[in-house]
Amino acid sequence: MVENDSQMPGRLLLVYQQWSRDAQLGIQNLLLHGMRSLLTMLGMIFGVAAVVAMLSIGAGARQKVMALIEQMGVHNLIVDAKETVEWQAHQKVRKLSPGLTLQDYRVIRDDLQGIAASTPRKQLTPSKIIPKAQQDMPNVMGVNFTYQQIAGLHVLSGRFFDQGDDDRGAPVCVLGAAAKWSLFGSSNPLGQYVKVNEQWFRVIGVVSPQLSAQDDSSGTTPVDVNNNIYIPLQSAFLRLEDSYSDVRDEIDGIYLNLADSANIQESAQVVRAVLDSSHHGADDFSIVVPAELLAEQKRTEHLFNTVMVAIASISLLVGGIGIMNIMLASILERTREIGLRRAVGAKQSDIVRQFVVEATMISFAGGTIGVVFGFFISRLIAWLAGWSTIVTFSSIALAFLVSISVGLVFGIYPATKAARLDPVEAIRYE
Repeated sequence: MVENDSQMPGRLLLVYQQWSRDAQLGIQNLLLHGMRSLLTMLGMIFGVAAVVAMLSIGAGARQKVMALIEQMGVHNLIVDAKETVEWQAHQKVRKLSPGLTLQDYRVIRDDLQGIAASTPRKQLTPSKIIPKAQQDMPNVMGVNFTYQQIAGLHVLSGRFFDQGDDDRGAPVCVLGAAAKWSLFGSSNPLGQYVKVNEQWFRVIGVVSPQLSAQDDSSGTTPVDVNNNIYIPLQSAFLRLEDSYSDVRDEIDGIYLNLADSANIQESAQVVRAVLDSSHHGADDFSIVVPAELLAEQKRTEHLFNTVMVAIASISLLVGGIGIMNIMLASILERTREIGLRRAVGAKQSDIVRQFVVEATMISFAGGTIGVVFGFFISRLIAWLAGWSTIVTFSSIALAFLVSISVGLVFGIYPATKAARLDPVEAIRYE
């Protein structure tokens, strides 16, 4: 046992010298045929670059959707009214249902256990506003003061309206980040007034920017939440006229923030049962459960990653075939060299190792260049298309490891074929 232990460093040194010598020979051969080596690497370079770029786009999109869903609150339930401005469609629904009402909100609040905070919602788009909006017309949202807790709003300056403002329908408002810039630019809006239709509201606060959905991937109607003007719910009822009041529900949404101990799915079923009963199955509302959306998004992410692995394998397979093709051609060119090495005592394992090392070096170099190229492509896409791209360590590791594996797999067959050449025939080969 002691003798074997004493021999271990010598064996390791011998193995290191063998691999080091093969690596040096591989580098010399690749540099000797530089153009051919580069062309061989192209398949790996483009395959790895494509994988890194695709995964970066997917990771950026997933991160944005996940952040939007988490911003909606994983302990929240959101009821949205399915409203229409068409009179005939409205009348057809009204024969069955009175629409979403404050009474619905009160019944849900009384029947559902575990509610930490809740508020109805009344939205409208004003016909005119002063100061004149420099961009899109802001959306006015009437809510209770509890909306700040439910939506996780952070006040940058001033304050959010309180229960006293709610109770008396005070003419005050809080601006979203985009609404503030659209109406007041870089000036301080606190204490200034905003005229919505015919009613003046005093600005008492500005909230920080929030993520905003550009599509319906978050489960709700796409809207720029930063372009909101928040006012007390009673102010929306008492002070503002809705141009579509004849065909709109009394309220258009309900936000429910549930305690951590509450079962989100069961609570959603209770809310649906209450509304189905009062609306007589008119299906004029929708219930958004951010927790379910988050779980569904995670399942989608897992499926997406699986598909990307498959695409990575297919993309890099082309590069591996190119490596094998070039290595087979290299065997024909270097037949005499192989024969001479076998004649002076090289074993079949030495020949196999030499060609496997060369194939791996091609894959390693192509993978490295491909990762850099893929990072550049992802940044270029983000700049040109305005998309969010994230190059993750996992995407780099995946592309790189697959490229090395492909080099090993497709290098073994040519290496084995080279090792099996008859030394005498190889030396005589022209």
